[in-house]
Amino acid sequence: MPLIRVDMIEGRSPDEIKALLDATHRTLVSVFKIPQRDRYQIVHEHPTSHFVVEDTGLGITRTRKCVVIQITTRPRDREAKESFYNLLCRELESTCGIPPSDVVVSLVTNSDEDWSFGNGRAQFLTGELAPERSVA
Repeated sequence: MPLIRVDMIEGRSPDEIKALLDATHRTLVSVFKIPQRDRYQIVHEHPTSHFVVEDTGLGITRTRKCVVIQITTRPRDREAKESFYNLLCRELESTCGIPPSDVVVSLVTNSDEDWSFGNGRAQFLTGELAPERSVA
């Protein structure tokens, strides 16, 4: 159910993008315990002039490999979020060569009534999809 939006500078190959999306999904499955086929990912590529990601005064150096990953999801506890950030950076560095300094993540929280997976229905509310019992 998490909806993933990945913004990046254009120029990565289809294989590089697939590796990035696969690593992100593996991390979501591992940490947030989502089903394997619960995969909604959208990539947006931008010209360099349309992609500005600074460091909020933290002294973090960014490169052209920088990615901004926005995840819309149900509420998660602090421990799960911190674990997700850490594991995601390790996955992206080991499988994609993206240094942790180039990974920016934003979690956006919503609830069951905020989702329709098609056919004009709110499947969590109608019971077509069972809400997660644990959102850790």
